[in-house]
Amino acid sequence: MKVASNLPGEFELIARYFAPLARGFPGAYGLLDDAAVIAPAPGHELVAKTDAIVGGVHFLLDDPPDLIARKALRVNLSDLAAKGAVPRAYLLDIMLPKTLTESWIAGFARGLAQDQDEYRVHLIGGDTDSTPGPVSIAIAAFGEVPTGRMLRRSRARAGDTVFVTGTIGDSALGIEVLRNALPDVGAVAATFLVERYRLPRPRVALGPRLVGLANAAIDISDGLVADLRHVCEVSELAAVVEASRVPLSAAACGVLAARPGYLAAVLTGGDDYEILFTAPPAAAEDLGRLSRTLDVPITPIGRMKTPSSATEDRVTVLDGNGRAMVLGRGGWAHF
Repeated sequence: MKVASNLPGEFELIARYFAPLARGFPGAYGLLDDAAVIAPAPGHELVAKTDAIVGGVHFLLDDPPDLIARKALRVNLSDLAAKGAVPRAYLLDIMLPKTLTESWIAGFARGLAQDQDEYRVHLIGGDTDSTPGPVSIAIAAFGEVPTGRMLRRSRARAGDTVFVTGTIGDSALGIEVLRNALPDVGAVAATFLVERYRLPRPRVALGPRLVGLANAAIDISDGLVADLRHVCEVSELAAVVEASRVPLSAAACGVLAARPGYLAAVLTGGDDYEILFTAPPAAAEDLGRLSRTLDVPITPIGRMKTPSSATEDRVTVLDGNGRAMVLGRGGWAHF
């Protein structure tokens, strides 16, 4: 295995930039072995998740390396949060083109170190390699959840309320800002939207607190409609969402006031990395208290129901007049 030719040798690179990220986790063995050991706390089990991000697809090739690193880690922590898991550790596989410099790697490692401190996780191993293509990063993240309590997609119930955290659509609009498709957006709003695209906010404090309140959960990566459809399909239910109840940031509201046609992009665009979950209506009061305690908005946007027929759309989004919206696409798809 070889790393990019203008970088230090593989083991020197690991020792210089990545081994420091493993300090404090005994089972990582200082990244001096071929594998790591994770022992969950008594009464808990491990939750594992892997996700990759690729230059030119999930981030722009000229994005700052520290932000790329933090996004790579955070998209995986977001999945753990949606499972109700407390993050513990992660593996890193990074494929580097020959054009990268050592300063890029240093910035990348600084970004990981910053988020490790914030989210209390450690690097415990991985792999480095070279590639003729763009930078590609795959992370496998591990968390803990009480045994048998992981939040799953398949446990929604008819009559459940559909909730989302935070605001929806900011990342999709941030991509449009970066593409210069929204030239009339003010500087403050543009900066906010781009930051939401480049740096997700995984709800790691909230996720574990949903265990015992939520029936089903998923993080919003493919888009609100697409990810709700995933829940509906595996739970064998349908959902009705009221577009007017979907929470929007002030920046997104400003865009939609001038360009109402972007509502479909807000509802179907990916990379929100908020938690979408279903819970019985009786949980609303507890969820309200949890929202205030953690200062995380939790908004009811619809309900789960039994499909009226085999051909009914899994997800129906109603406009302000109660009519079903035609959104054009269901969300992000890799292929």
